[in-house]
Amino acid sequence: MEKPPKRLDTFQSLVEIMNLLRSPNGCPWDREQNHKTLTQYAVEETYEFVDAVEKSNLENMVEELGDMMLQIVFHAQIGKEEGTFTIEDVIRGICTKMVIRHPHVFGDVEVKDAAHVLRNWDELKSKENKNVKGFGIPLQLPSLQRAAKIGGKTRKQKFDWTKTSEVIKKLDEEVEELKAALKRKNKKEQEHEIGDILFTVSQIARHQDLDAEGALRKANTRFESRFFKMKNLAKKKGLKFESLKSVQLEKLWKEIKKLEN
Repeated sequence: MEKPPKRLDTFQSLVEIMNLLRSPNGCPWDREQNHKTLTQYAVEETYEFVDAVEKSNLENMVEELGDMMLQIVFHAQIGKEEGTFTIEDVIRGICTKMVIRHPHVFGDVEVKDAAHVLRNWDELKSKENKNVKGFGIPLQLPSLQRAAKIGGKTRKQKFDWTKTSEVIKKLDEEVEELKAALKRKNKKEQEHEIGDILFTVSQIARHQDLDAEGALRKANTRFESRFFKMKNLAKKKGLKFESLKSVQLEKLWKEIKKLEN
């Protein structure tokens, strides 16, 4: 039986625990993992943290930050075992990057405001990533988030709408094209036009300094909440939800919205 560290409130304790979990006497599941099998958990933990932030749940934030940190230490432990990198390499890399990309803090560069800082950051980043193909935006990002980042990149290269109203006009055009594709019953065209609509919507959000991905996430939560409230309301009224007609369902939906407001 392995003994845990005496202190459980230091970063080194977490590193030691992961080392023990991956040891011959450790956990069978932990020993079986590799970089690829762990990627899903990195994504899940990140979104669970985002959820905690949006709900202003400080206790969950602390827990999810710990889970995210565990993923970093887990990958670093695997790297150490494979002889490819260590946790010290990870920390050294991010510390070096922060120093280099903050010349206004650690050097003699002067900045006017946060926007100026971001411009400098992007310039330094582009110099570091000269061989990156395309915009260098990970394909694994949520599509709406990636679309907004693409729009942000093209804006810096003077390819963008000047006003939000222009993007909305473009959205109207895309909707008309979808209607035409629906009439032709062409699935490939329909998919194409739906993609264009979603991309354009993300640009509207970007022009308004809003997060389209976050907006959709909140809309999903709002819809889910209203749907089950609607079912409960139907039950209270003695109605069989599955047998209700669309007119009755719409009436219940509006009633729930009115109660929320």
